[in-house]
Amino acid sequence: MRQLARLFLLFLLPALLLAAPVAMAAPEPDERLQDEELEVRARALYRQLRCVVCQSQSIDESNAPLAADMRAVVRERLLAGDSDAEVRAWLQTRYGDYVLMMPPLQGNTILLWFFPVIAFLIGGTLIVLFVRGQSGRAAPALNPDEEAELARLREEEGQS
Repeated sequence: MRQLARLFLLFLLPALLLAAPVAMAAPEPDERLQDEELEVRARALYRQLRCVVCQSQSIDESNAPLAADMRAVVRERLLAGDSDAEVRAWLQTRYGDYVLMMPPLQGNTILLWFFPVIAFLIGGTLIVLFVRGQSGRAAPALNPDEEAELARLREEEGQS
């Protein structure tokens, strides 16, 4: 009996602890749509929409009450016959572009899309200029005392 208890503690308990987050992420039964096709569309939309109170989490990943409300709105809109684009547009009108995980490319989001590329290019240019500046710089000349010390060290190296 002690062997079984030890086996449980060594293998089963860690497996259960690792499986807990997966079970928590599963949708509640009341959050599932009866129509499987609508459920697939809803889950895809959940991943495309950001929870507006969370740090860059989709409403699919978030446990926030607002995310649950947003999921309910998505289900209601799909049941009402809205297309995916209409659901996204409705939420975008209500919450702004921030609600979209992939914001549209337009005048007020252009910096959001191109800043990483611009920052990478500026950083790469600065690194190249710094390395070139360091490699082109000549080492300072040795004074007579340093010349004598260098000669002495070379003689010692040659004798050993």
